[in-house]
Amino acid sequence: MTPTTTRSSYLMRAGLVRNVRSGEHLTTFVVSGVATVLITRLILSLSGYPQIGGKGLHIAHVLPGGVLMLVAISLLLGYVGPVVRPAAALVGGVGFGLFIDEVGKFVTSDNNYFYKPTAAIVYVVFVLIVLASRFLSTRRPIDPREELANVIDHTVEGVAGGLSRQRRAQASELLGLVGPRVQGRRETAALLEACPPDEVELAAPVDAAWQWLQRTFERVATHPKAPTVAVVVLAVQAIGAPLIAISVGNGLVQLSVSGVIVGSLLSATFTVRGGLQLRNQKRLRAVRLFELAVLVSLLMTQVFQFAGTQFAAAGGMLLDLVLLGLLRAERDRLQREEELAKKTPAATTPLGLPPDPGAPRFPEDPSDPV
Repeated sequence: MTPTTTRSSYLMRAGLVRNVRSGEHLTTFVVSGVATVLITRLILSLSGYPQIGGKGLHIAHVLPGGVLMLVAISLLLGYVGPVVRPAAALVGGVGFGLFIDEVGKFVTSDNNYFYKPTAAIVYVVFVLIVLASRFLSTRRPIDPREELANVIDHTVEGVAGGLSRQRRAQASELLGLVGPRVQGRRETAALLEACPPDEVELAAPVDAAWQWLQRTFERVATHPKAPTVAVVVLAVQAIGAPLIAISVGNGLVQLSVSGVIVGSLLSATFTVRGGLQLRNQKRLRAVRLFELAVLVSLLMTQVFQFAGTQFAAAGGMLLDLVLLGLLRAERDRLQREEELAKKTPAATTPLGLPPDPGAPRFPEDPSDPV
């Protein structure tokens, strides 16, 4: 049975086709949401927590947060094509950050904005969003028909307003991942070719920021000193996180402090194992272990750190996110090199033996120089 006639998955038959850039959009949403919470708390702290309103009225910032989420939903419902999604992810993330920042008022009987577990609740909510998006995007590989649908998504804007060189290149690159036997590929290629050229497009600061960040991560991750610096940072963090938790938590009896210590020990274990793999010249394996160390810190250590120190733990979270970005950039680069090496077989003799570099070389053609 050919790939074009295999039975579609239930989700695809139900019309739920995944966006190949959903990871970027969800990351934009989460980063903008977390940044909004931190900036909001900082501004309110510096300004003495003013109240907007008067005469018994108080306009909480959850209200503009709801308006921004409404704007993001309206953009997604009102326009087709991929152009609007980065902006909607950014606006929606800011709105959600303003909303979730006031969760303390919603879970306490006295509307306590300063409810101590608020920081941990906010952090766990964003972690669950990330884990849910990762589950939906990785529980099964992207189907070639989903990739083809994403190419058609690019042509949606192209048939109406034309495609710029950058947009056309993105669509062509994605089309190259679709096998020639996938039904509709030839027609999609023709439709993409028929889209008129047009260099007028909306400014895309989110896309530009993503491209700059990816280039920066790749450049920093390939530096010869990058692995050593990663080991040092992970080691310092594994030691420093428990010390900070103990100093703020007033001893080892609190659950949050115990959670930080256990998470730090697990991160340290992965870090040591990664360092040993690095010494054995197994760089890809080492990078994967360092990535596990950072994930344990993000999903366990930082959760308990936020519960104990509240928003003072934001620095450790940001450091983990930067490390995770660098490690994933290096992992992707090493995996590309590994796949390229597998696709490029080494030169061999007819018997399967490597050629003898000392053997005399004879030209196949008299005009061919030796």
